[in-house]
Amino acid sequence: MRVFAGSLFFAVIISALVYSCAHNPYAQTNRFYKKQAKQLAKDLRPVPNKLLLDSAIMPVYAVGTTNFDLRKPNFVIIHHTAQNSCEQTLKTFTLERTKVSAHYVICKDGTIHHMLNDYLRAWQAGVSKWGNFTDINSSSIGIELDNNGSEPFPEAQITSLVKLLDTLKRHYAIPAANFIGHADVAPGRKNDPSHYFPWQALSQRGFGLWYDTTAVVVPEYFNTTQALRIIGYNVKDTLAAIRSFKIHFVPQDTVMIKTLTEDDKKILLDLSRRYQ
Repeated sequence: MRVFAGSLFFAVIISALVYSCAHNPYAQTNRFYKKQAKQLAKDLRPVPNKLLLDSAIMPVYAVGTTNFDLRKPNFVIIHHTAQNSCEQTLKTFTLERTKVSAHYVICKDGTIHHMLNDYLRAWQAGVSKWGNFTDINSSSIGIELDNNGSEPFPEAQITSLVKLLDTLKRHYAIPAANFIGHADVAPGRKNDPSHYFPWQALSQRGFGLWYDTTAVVVPEYFNTTQALRIIGYNVKDTLAAIRSFKIHFVPQDTVMIKTLTEDDKKILLDLSRRYQ
C-alpha cells in the first residue's frame, strides 16, 4: 500500500510539472533567462584583477575592496509598446533577434509582467540622452505599457502603474524629476508614451514634475533652447526637442506640435526653474 501511495504521489508531482510546462508558453525563454543570470553571476564572482591592460604593472596579489554594493537605477523610463496586444509584446521581448526588452510590461487589464531583474540592464531606451546622461539603459528601469500609441490608457493599467512606480520610488529613492518618457530622452526618434498619457495626474503622486504658470511672466530675453536644455532635453534638433516637450507637458496641442506659444513659454520657464 505504501509503494502504491508513493508511486501515486510521484505520478502527481510529474503530472503537475508537465502540466505547468505545457501551459507556460515561455518556459523555454525562462530557462534561457536563468542561464543568462547564472552566467552573469559567474562573471561577478572572481576577485578583481582580470581587466588590467597588457602594459600595466601586474600586482603580486589581488586586492578586493570591502566597500561595494549593486548599482541602483536612478531613472524610470515609461513607454507605450506600439503593438496590438500584451501577448505580442511579450513575444517580441523573448525573441533574441529583436534585441529589445524592458524590465516591466503592464497589460491593459493591469497585469504586471516583471521580465528582468531591476539591477540588470534592459535594452529599452536605445540611443538616448537626458541632461548629461547618454547611456540611459545603464541607469534606468524601463516600463512598457500595452498601448498602440493612438488610444487612451485604461484606468486599470494606470492604477497598476502607479502602484509599481510607488514601489520603485521607495525602494531605489528615485527623484520625482527622474520619471520621464521615452520621447523625452529620444526627441525626434520616439513619441511614447504619447499625448494620451496622464503625466499631470502622475506628477501629483510624485512621479515627474509639473508646472504652475499662475504668476509667471516671461522676460524678453528668455532663451527657450536653453530652458529645454536645463530641463534635460537634447537640443541638437531644437524642433524635435520642442515636440517631445509638448507631448509631455502640452498634450492637448496636437496641431502646433513644433511651435512654442506664449503660454508654452510660460510653462517652459516655470519648468526650467523646477528642474534646476
